[in-house]
Amino acid sequence: MSITDLPATNAILNGFCTIFLLLGFIYIKRGDIKTHQKCMVTALILSALFLTSYLIYHSQVGSVPYPHRDWTRPIYFAILIPHIILATVNVPFIIALVWRAYKGEFNRHRRLARWVWPSWIFVSITGVIIYLMLYQQ
Repeated sequence: MSITDLPATNAILNGFCTIFLLLGFIYIKRGDIKTHQKCMVTALILSALFLTSYLIYHSQVGSVPYPHRDWTRPIYFAILIPHIILATVNVPFIIALVWRAYKGEFNRHRRLARWVWPSWIFVSITGVIIYLMLYQQ
């Protein structure tokens, strides 16, 4: 694997993270707490792997400019800007969410998850879209 493989790896990690976030949501709605926990821990691990890979890639390559000067450019930035803001803001909230679950503070976990989960899944989905727009010309 070379550094040029990391963007695709990142998109795959985001894609699988999205799947496990959705599964975690489904299982908690069904009342299957154990499977929910497994899905959410898997999503957390995938997100951590993504963040590590993302930081390695951009420390080597730097910023990658959007290559197109057409109608897709404003759409790309309309997706990218909230993606970056929410991805950054999410990190401490995801840590708090996991901590509350770990400590058994499920009422507080649930209240926070109502805000964090939609943001987390938005970041995961838009991460794949950004990859497709940026690297799959």
